[in-house]
Amino acid sequence: MTEYLIAFNDEWVPDHTAEELREKSKAVKALVAEMKAAGVFVFTGGLDDTAPVFSVDASSGTPLFTDGPYVETKEYLGGFAVVDVDDEQAARLWAGKIAVACGWPQEVRRFRTPMNTQETS
Repeated sequence: MTEYLIAFNDEWVPDHTAEELREKSKAVKALVAEMKAAGVFVFTGGLDDTAPVFSVDASSGTPLFTDGPYVETKEYLGGFAVVDVDDEQAARLWAGKIAVACGWPQEVRRFRTPMNTQETS
């Protein structure tokens, strides 16, 4: 199985009424239940756009924390799901279902396969 990130940028989300968002929430909850039943669900979540955001850079050897994102940033992550599926075709299937349930575009990326850290003799 391979893990895929299915995510959206917050700017892709159109304006919705409170009722539309409630309906989308119901659709997403039903989809998460379907994903769990299919054994592909790993994690999903929306990011809190009212919470503080910061960045950390340790390229100097010491972590340096700064406020962010920066004003010039056009896109930022709004939410995501992680699925563990057999192949790209299955990732596309679930991404399509998420896009339909949410009503906005999704981006799909495969996680790198972890390197084998065990030594072979």
